Amino acid sequence: MRGTAVWGVRGAAGLLTAAGLGHTLWNGLVEPGIALAFGILITIGELARRDHRDHHAPTDRRPAPLGSAGALAYALLGQNAGQPTHHGVLQIVAVVVAAALAGIVPHIARGRGPAVDHVARRVLTVAFAAVCFQPLYNSGRLEERVGQGPYLVLFLLCLLGLTALCEAVLAAVLAGARTGWPYGPLLRDELRAQLGIGSAICATGVVMALGVAGAGLWALPVFSVPLLLTQMSFHRITAIRTTYRQTITSLARATEIAGYTPPGHSRRVAALSCAVGRELGLSERELTVLEYAALMHDIGQLSLVDPVPDGATAVLPAAEARRIAELGGEVARQTGVPAEVAVVVERQADPYREQPVAARIVRAVNAYDDLVGGDRHPSGSLAALEELRLGTGQDYQPEVVECLARVLARGGRDRVVPAPRG
Repeated sequence: MRGTAVWGVRGAAGLLTAAGLGHTLWNGLVEPGIALAFGILITIGELARRDHRDHHAPTDRRPAPLGSAGALAYALLGQNAGQPTHHGVLQIVAVVVAAALAGIVPHIARGRGPAVDHVARRVLTVAFAAVCFQPLYNSGRLEERVGQGPYLVLFLLCLLGLTALCEAVLAAVLAGARTGWPYGPLLRDELRAQLGIGSAICATGVVMALGVAGAGLWALPVFSVPLLLTQMSFHRITAIRTTYRQTITSLARATEIAGYTPPGHSRRVAALSCAVGRELGLSERELTVLEYAALMHDIGQLSLVDPVPDGATAVLPAAEARRIAELGGEVARQTGVPAEVAVVVERQADPYREQPVAARIVRAVNAYDDLVGGDRHPSGSLAALEELRLGTGQDYQPEVVECLARVLARGGRDRVVPAPRG
């Protein structure tokens, strides 16, 4: 079923592309000057794309806002300097695909081009906007019903809202098919992403289309500058976040270098915690806090004189585990991480009913990795999960443990059976 969804989206995008290119090659370009201007704009936007990527995002969100805005503007273009345009939906698809491919080639040469699914989404969303606008405009019905005033702007804004929803749905479907994560949280995250840089793209696309309608193609470079500045700011913020995460990852390895925890323990706990958090429907911001806290969850052990055997805090008495967690919270605060990360670190040993959700996840996943990593459960993840289930009365939240079981089952680890009912 999941594979069918992926191939359905790719197949629809491929058919549209083939039809657009074939139609345009057979009939030639209508108004080639306009097509060339928008094609150059889209190509420049793709060339300006950076390679930073949010590792929490299940979809490719390395944005090319200028290229996306140019594609939307071309799809919604009805006039050029007061003169009606006549390009159709298939030519729009052909120009957008050709220009995007021209801008993507240098990225592909470096081995960092966008995924096929990203290109398929671009084709389908632009085609959706064009199909909703161009037939109405070319037939004259749009002008009869809404005119050329504020009602046209309102219509375009509503259409862009539907286009953004279309892209979010496609992105969530593709991400769910690829990762197996729940569709609801994925759609929510995609909609939130649309409210960020997506809103700037949509607004610029409308302004470009209206600007060209009134002032001609000279409006394109004028309205491109603000979005280019926004894109540069976005890249700087992304680079800062990447550097910050690398710093926290290096700091978390201090416990492994000092011999307090087994190699790779913090990275395993962080990766598995984020998977469980995604299963529970946490937002991307909450996942970031969860990842940082999971990476630093054992940092309190650096304050101990004698290391805990195998670094397994899950088997320590409750008072001792709580003391180490509180020490970790103090150390985390001194490193300058966000306060909510330090709170998760210091409260990971509390009874789960008193913990924030992220602390519940870190505690359960840390205990699982401690149990599987040592020699207490040679049978693997099944026995470790059964012990976690036995501790759901006070230590571990049942929902977290069952989410962990589902994540492990999908990940191809040791087979996990569902908890008995009743």
